[in-house]
This record gives sequence, C-alpha cells and structure tokens, in this order.
Amino acid sequence: MIDDLRRLDVRAWSLAGLAFCVLMMGVALALEHVVGLEPCPLCILQRLAVLAAAAVFLVAAIHNPVGRLGAVLYGLLSLAAVGGGIAVAGRHLWLQSLPADQVPSCGPGLDYMMEILPWQQVLSQVLSGSGECAEIGIRVLGLSLPGWTLVGFLILALVPLGLLLAANRTRGGYHWAG
Repeated sequence: MIDDLRRLDVRAWSLAGLAFCVLMMGVALALEHVVGLEPCPLCILQRLAVLAAAAVFLVAAIHNPVGRLGAVLYGLLSLAAVGGGIAVAGRHLWLQSLPADQVPSCGPGLDYMMEILPWQQVLSQVLSGSGECAEIGIRVLGLSLPGWTLVGFLILALVPLGLLLAANRTRGGYHWAG
C-alpha cells in the first residue's frame, strides 16, 4: 500500500487535498447559510487556514513539479497551513471546555477589531478567546463543530505528508535516498 501511495505524484496529492478543502468549506458555508450558524472569530481563522491550504494545493496541482524540491516545498507550506488550523481548532476546543466562570467575556466583533486595530493585535485578541467562541452551538455524534473541524484538519494533514512521501521517490532523474 505504501508503494501505491508513493506512486502518486504532486498533482494527485494536491488535487485530493484541494477537494477535501472544498468539502470542508462547503460544510462551513452550509452551516452558516442554510442552518443559520454564525461563525465566531476562531471559526473564521479556521476557515482561513482551510483557504490557505487550498491555495497551496491549487498552486501545487497546477505547477506539478518534477523534482523533489517542489514536492517538499509544497508539502511543508501546506503542512504549515494545516498545522495552523489544527492549533486554532485545538484552542477553540479548549475554550469550549472551560467552566462557565472561566470563559473570557465577549469582546468587540471581528469586523470592528479589523477596522481599528493592527492585525497582530487582532490575532492576539482572537486567540485569547471570547465568550462567543466558547459557546457550543450543536453537537454531532458527541463532538462540537470545532471538534469536527479538528478531525477534518487531521485528515487533511495526510495530504502534506503524502506530498513529502512523493518527494521520496525517484522522479525526473532525482532520487532522495532515505
């Protein structure tokens, strides 16, 4: 099975990752526009991580580099985007696990903060959490939405690892002995 996965090229791995990102965004947008759930600031950051990974996968699929350097570069870039999503989803779950008396108070909305604060301060305030991020809207099979998003990111992390696996095979005259 590893040999079958090793035979996949950068384009195949990237298209799989891009398709999974489209699925994740489709679910998020359906929950917002069909079900009526408003995304909190941490949900928006998770969406940005999905979009960043999707952008890397799209460029990698179009480029489809022949040598191992491209596969490693796209693998590491997409792993960084997915890792950021994992970190934010984990933080979101942590906030939801806090007892009610320890939940941070709700601060100003993300749109307002983006208008008046530098982006570094907005990011810092969003990651420190707010009461709206600690609310659990719905549960599916016992997991809140950030829990499912974390599961999605963990599955998505297989794609950058696959890209790195693709770099470990002979291609275009290059071979990475390892």
